[in-house]
Amino acid sequence: MDTMMMAQRTTSDEMLKRFAGRVDTYDRDNRFFQEDFDDLRRVGYLTINVPKELGGQGLNLAEVCREQRRLAYHAPATALGINMHLYWVGVAADLWRAGDRSMEWVLKEAVAGQVFASGHAERGNDIPLLLSTSTATKVEGGFTLTGRKLFGSLSPVWTRYGLHGIWADAPGGPKVVHGFLPRNAKGYRIIDTWDTLGMRATRSDDVLLEAAFVPDKYMVRFLPVGGLDAFVVAVFAWALMGFANIYYGMAERARDLAIASVKAKTSMGLTRSMAYHPGMQHGVADLIMALDPIGPHLDQVALEWSAGVDHGAAWPARIISAKVHAVEACFKIVDLAMELSGGNSMFKTSELERLFRDARCGRFHPANAILAHEIVGKTALGIGLGERPRWG
Repeated sequence: MDTMMMAQRTTSDEMLKRFAGRVDTYDRDNRFFQEDFDDLRRVGYLTINVPKELGGQGLNLAEVCREQRRLAYHAPATALGINMHLYWVGVAADLWRAGDRSMEWVLKEAVAGQVFASGHAERGNDIPLLLSTSTATKVEGGFTLTGRKLFGSLSPVWTRYGLHGIWADAPGGPKVVHGFLPRNAKGYRIIDTWDTLGMRATRSDDVLLEAAFVPDKYMVRFLPVGGLDAFVVAVFAWALMGFANIYYGMAERARDLAIASVKAKTSMGLTRSMAYHPGMQHGVADLIMALDPIGPHLDQVALEWSAGVDHGAAWPARIISAKVHAVEACFKIVDLAMELSGGNSMFKTSELERLFRDARCGRFHPANAILAHEIVGKTALGIGLGERPRWG
């Protein structure tokens, strides 16, 4: 509870109201949330999950998810962008607490002000952590990586870009290598591509890798193609549970906007507000009943992860299931909120119009619906993720 209260004081109600006041401008201008970022950095939000022993607030996954949910209620794109940094720090923190010091440097650099970003998405790669369309080549002092990364996240401010590629001629067979590209490295370009439906303030531009050099000291994992370890599963947990809670926060905001709108709506056929219309009551009930199960599901998964519950090979499926449940329900809830609010919600001046576009973006985050069902189904049936049907 003490760490939660500390985090809540870090992101004060007054600060969050300022963030909410800037959302429409960021969205309309397709501009990075620089002012929000500066405020969050100033109050220590970027180190909330660094262990206390190393200078942070020591929040675990469950606690960070609640804070991200709260931030997303006011400024979804800001929460989503910051999540890309927080999940790398969270992965490093979980490994550190488990006795694995291989990413301790990430925690120390985060405290020193470095900003970590995500570079896993690639065109044609539906399993971005386990496979890669980018190539990695061993050179003196490190690796060079070549390929194109999508959804680069935090493009204006990152200083360490988390990425991966295939080391085809690795000793013992091909490996997926994971590392962090320094901002001052040579051999990469940020391509201005970010003009999207929603979540526009994240400014997640593409990154073109042209033999980009990553020093050995910034390489963190060398895994068999398709292989899982504590590092990969921790990325699943921190990234996807962060996504899920962000969209849950958006759904909570849509609920509150819809209820306020229904209470204020009038009709020539009624002497009181539309809140007294049975159809409106039924619609609000549908919205609430879609929303109610999300929070407990997300809280349970995050709490079990934070407590170290051993679900073994089932962890990725549990995490993905929670994420898909949250984002699918969020889109349904925002859509219903617009319907309850009426035609005014389709105008650009309506917050629900922007929330509708933002909510749609959740279904693009991995794992998509097709891959999610495959992973959850195969895990339940005890089938390897790489196995395919045999005909004839």
